[in-house]
Amino acid sequence: MERVVDPLAKKSSALRTQSETIAFVVMVAALVVAPFVTYPLFLMQAMCFALFACAFNLLIGYVGLLSFGHALYFGWASYLSAYSAKVWGFPPELAILTGTATAAVCGVVAGSLAIRRQGIYFAMITLALAQMMFFFALQAKFTGGEDGIQAVPRGFLFGLVDLRNEMAMYAVVLVIFLAGFMFIYRIIHSPFGEVLKAIRENEARAISLGYKTDRYKLVAFVLSATLAGVAGATKAIVLQLASLTDVNWPMSGEVVLMTLVGGLGTIFGPVVGAFMILVMQFKLAPIGEWVLVIQGAIFVTCVLLFRRGIIGELANKLHIRL
Repeated sequence: MERVVDPLAKKSSALRTQSETIAFVVMVAALVVAPFVTYPLFLMQAMCFALFACAFNLLIGYVGLLSFGHALYFGWASYLSAYSAKVWGFPPELAILTGTATAAVCGVVAGSLAIRRQGIYFAMITLALAQMMFFFALQAKFTGGEDGIQAVPRGFLFGLVDLRNEMAMYAVVLVIFLAGFMFIYRIIHSPFGEVLKAIRENEARAISLGYKTDRYKLVAFVLSATLAGVAGATKAIVLQLASLTDVNWPMSGEVVLMTLVGGLGTIFGPVVGAFMILVMQFKLAPIGEWVLVIQGAIFVTCVLLFRRGIIGELANKLHIRL
C-alpha cells in the first residue's frame, strides 16, 4: 500500500528547513564580516562561549537534563589545553585535543554517576562533582592556583599557520565553532537525536518501546561534556589564559543564563544568548559588580516576557524553526 504524504506537513517541514538554512547563512556571513567591524579577540571569546552554550543546550534542551556543573568540563579542558601548550610544548591542535579528551573523560566519569538520578538530584550531583574539582584546581600546583596558567603560547597550527596573527586565530576559531555547531545540528536531527527528544518528552514510554534510556543519556552527557571541552580548550589558546573562573560554579550558572535567554531547545538560541550576555558584560564592565544585578534583572524579564527565550519566541511568532 502506497503511503500518502500530507502536502501541508511536507510544505511546513520544507519551510522550517529553509528558515534554518537562511539563519545559518546569515550567522556565517555576520561572523565573517564582524572582525572588520569590532574587536576580533572579543568575537573569538564570544564564539567559544556560544559553542559552550550549544553543548549545554544539547543536554538540557533535547534530553531534559539540567546540569549545574558544566564548568567542570569547560574549565578542566581549558587547564589541560593551556598546560600542554605551555609546559609540554604541544602545538595548538594537540593542545586543544588534549583539553577535549580531558573533558570527555570527566564526562564519562561524572555522567556515569549522575544519570542514576533524575531531576534536582541529578543537578545537585553534577554541581557537587564540579565543586569538588574546583577545590582540586585551587590546590593543585600545575593549575597555578589563584594565578592560573598565564602567557599560554598560541604557536603554529600544523606547523604552518602563525596563530599570533589575530585574523589567523579568528579564522581557526570560526572553523572550530561552525564545525561544533554543525555537529550538534546533525546530532539533533539524527535518529539518535529523535530518541533523545522522546526521552525528554516521556522517558517511561521510551523504555516501554525497548530503548535503554540510561545509555542514550550517558552518550548525550559525554557528547555535551566533550563539546564543552572543545570550547574551553579553544578559549585557553585564544585568551592565552586558564584560570579558576573557568571551573568555578558561576561559570555553570552563566551558561544556563545564556541558554535560557537565547532560547532553550532551539538551534540558534544559545548562540544569540551567549553573544548577548558577553556584549552586556563588555559594555557594562565600567560599573563593576552592578553588572550582576543588571544580568539578574534581564534574566527575570526574559523569563516573564519571553518564556521560550528570544529566538524561541521569534520562531513561534513566525511559525518557523530556529
